[in-house]
Amino acid sequence: MAKIGIIGYGITPFTKDDKKIESILLDSAKELFKNNQKINRDDIDAVLVSTNNNSKYLSPILSEMAGIQPKIAHSIENLCNSGTNSIVSAYSYIASGLADLVLVTGAERYDSPGSVLDWDNSRGEYKHPIFWASLFAKSYKREFNISDEQLALVSVKNHKQAKENPNALSNKTYTIEDVMNSKKITEDLRLLDCSRSCTGSSSIILGSEEKVKELSENPVWITGIGQKTTSAGFTKNTSFSSMESTKQACETALKMSKKNIENVNVAEIHDAFSVCEPMALESLGFINEGHGMDIIKELHLTNNFKINPRGGLIGCGHPLGATGIAQTIEITQQLQSNANKRQVDDANVGLIHNMSAAATSSTVLVLEK
Repeated sequence: MAKIGIIGYGITPFTKDDKKIESILLDSAKELFKNNQKINRDDIDAVLVSTNNNSKYLSPILSEMAGIQPKIAHSIENLCNSGTNSIVSAYSYIASGLADLVLVTGAERYDSPGSVLDWDNSRGEYKHPIFWASLFAKSYKREFNISDEQLALVSVKNHKQAKENPNALSNKTYTIEDVMNSKKITEDLRLLDCSRSCTGSSSIILGSEEKVKELSENPVWITGIGQKTTSAGFTKNTSFSSMESTKQACETALKMSKKNIENVNVAEIHDAFSVCEPMALESLGFINEGHGMDIIKELHLTNNFKINPRGGLIGCGHPLGATGIAQTIEITQQLQSNANKRQVDDANVGLIHNMSAAATSSTVLVLEK
């Protein structure tokens, strides 16, 4: 099997800035090249753009602005799962021999249209993600006897961890009482239970084994990939208290990497809403169903950053197209021992969980030193 790794990355702070999508994309690409001056732009075979923005021809535009003339250039959109879908596409181009070096850049504006699915009229008014998240929260709390106060700890933990991330949208810490007293959006979710749309960009370069060894002094390898789409409409989910696509994607990724979930030292989890983190931890196999909050409470009390060290989507912000790439950058930094105050001890194996639309599709990546 081809050995494919991560050579470099660049990321910009997540903000509420009102900037053109083209400029946002270029920001993290410029940061990547500034940090990795060994990379020759003439050697980049493909440029993939991850975004839900409706602007056209963004990958060739980014290529021109960045001084690249790739063989392959196109955009990838899959809602919140766009970033890791783009990384998997880059991996596939290299594994097939069509490319040796691939730049993947994800970006979104704070007002991205990507969060509402207009196609599914059967939902009536319930098109916004807050409604599927409310179904998840109600179902999960009822099935496992979990309180709003317990779920609030997800937000408390992740905002605390985001404070150690210079690129995070949030720079505040909150108590359980703060979360409980924040604006009530639905019967089951409050404002601080939610991740926030924002302006942000992240870039990563993948390479073949030969290129990685030539250009990186501290390589990180992608050893496992799992993807699963079960539907597009959340009304077809078999359960609102677990994530079937996440389970299947994780099983595939771990099998490919020849690892067990117990081998994972650090993980980025797609916590679009507070309930998603315990549900994902259970569906990934970190703990039995109904006990995800046990892990979260223990990690919070011991100040252990193993899960969502950069602050998750709740603390860091959620620029859709950039999120999966930012998650992958965080795990890369952790495995390279470059995460500063967020650093998890003895991080040798990392996992990324990125999903879309009520976990109707999921991607899981396993990374190793």
